[in-house]
Amino acid sequence: MKSIELLLERVLFNSRWLLAPFYLGLVLAMALLLVKFAKEFFSFVPLVFTGSGGDVIIGILSLIDVVMIANLVLIIVLAGYENFVSRIEAENQEDWPKWMGHVGFAELKMKLIGSIVAISGIELLKAFMHVENLSNAQLGWKVGIHMTFVVSGVLFAIMDRISADKASGHDTEGHGNGKH
Repeated sequence: MKSIELLLERVLFNSRWLLAPFYLGLVLAMALLLVKFAKEFFSFVPLVFTGSGGDVIIGILSLIDVVMIANLVLIIVLAGYENFVSRIEAENQEDWPKWMGHVGFAELKMKLIGSIVAISGIELLKAFMHVENLSNAQLGWKVGIHMTFVVSGVLFAIMDRISADKASGHDTEGHGNGKH
């Protein structure tokens, strides 16, 4: 019976490698984002010379939007692979990001929600640049969706803080070890 248990545990542990193709797929998605960025960039260049200031700002925000999404995908790929599949050997990599190897699931989740809030904020700013083309209902929805992301981010941060405090032996009421 013990050998069956050990075999099952080995199969379950090695199943983490099933995630590797997902991360490779995200790397390919980053390549597609590069194509999207190039398309946005080359359509933006003539706009710099012919468009209004607002159009140029929206063009730049569109480029930033694609870059932020690519950054988010990279964070998910590297941190997710390190957290769930295998350590990346980086001793000889001089350009290795300092955050790598130190980003746990909670930090990954906060980076994710932070990026989503920033992307949503950029989309909201782009909408405000052409606010005259939006109805009050459309504007309300955009602000409401953005605020939902902001509140979700704050709630995630609060939950992580509470979890960290409990894990370190501190409770949220300042009682330290829980003795009253």
